[in-house]
Amino acid sequence: MNNKIKPGLPIQPQAQAITTAKITHGSKAILLSLLLTSLSACSPAPEHQQQVETTASQLPALVIQQQLAAYQLPACKVKDCTELKLQSIQTQDPWINQWIEQQVARVLEQQTGEKPTLTLQQAVDAYVKKSIAWQHEFNKNKAYQLNLSTQIATQHHQYVLLNISVDSQQGDTNVQERQYFYVADRAQQKNLTLLEVIQPKQHKALNKMIQVKYRAWLQAQDSALQSFAPKQLDWQQANWFFDTEGIGLHFRANDISANGAALSIYLDKQQTQKVLQPAIFKQMFEAVS
Repeated sequence: MNNKIKPGLPIQPQAQAITTAKITHGSKAILLSLLLTSLSACSPAPEHQQQVETTASQLPALVIQQQLAAYQLPACKVKDCTELKLQSIQTQDPWINQWIEQQVARVLEQQTGEKPTLTLQQAVDAYVKKSIAWQHEFNKNKAYQLNLSTQIATQHHQYVLLNISVDSQQGDTNVQERQYFYVADRAQQKNLTLLEVIQPKQHKALNKMIQVKYRAWLQAQDSALQSFAPKQLDWQQANWFFDTEGIGLHFRANDISANGAALSIYLDKQQTQKVLQPAIFKQMFEAVS
């Protein structure tokens, strides 16, 4: 893909044009529906289909304001206090605001292995609790530190790509620019997983594309990683993203193998059109001017 999104670029509110920012992960640039009922065996009437398309295409572009997420740190009763900064965004869309808060909570939970059922405040409390427990293990242990930033990386019609980046120091583990991607459908008010947007009959074709790219990546890794990494990449639960040219999948460092590098797999527009649900492809790519 040529139009990768760059960090720090403001999103300009243009209702019909796709808007992008660029994200980087270390030295690598990464990026990266219509009603899902229309994907069932019974297609909607043409009049209904036209009405859905019109509603989706007329959604105004999100007006984005950077601000801290709504949470409070528990009172610090230890010598070394947990450092936690969650930079989020607000828009004019209440549902998107709620969805973003949920994804921030999910990302925070993943840093300490919590179950993905907590509110943002509960996730903050659990993170601080883990930090305090770590300090109690040894008096020289330092409190956890985490900085989380959030941006709308791409938006087009009802589809929104959220990028969350994490820097942290937790015990002996230092993480820099760990990336997370989530896609929402504003018309459906729904978080979209990869399997929901791929045509079921194209799962085998997509798997073949992914495994070819994975094997090429694996061959470029050192022999130690190759010996531990799986021969086939499990991609069904992967983070996915989209830009102006197609969709992609992102695997964070250590997702594939311990001490492994991050991997982003890009599909070009032709590959994307082959595997994506047709209604989603039309709204996500064909309407791009």
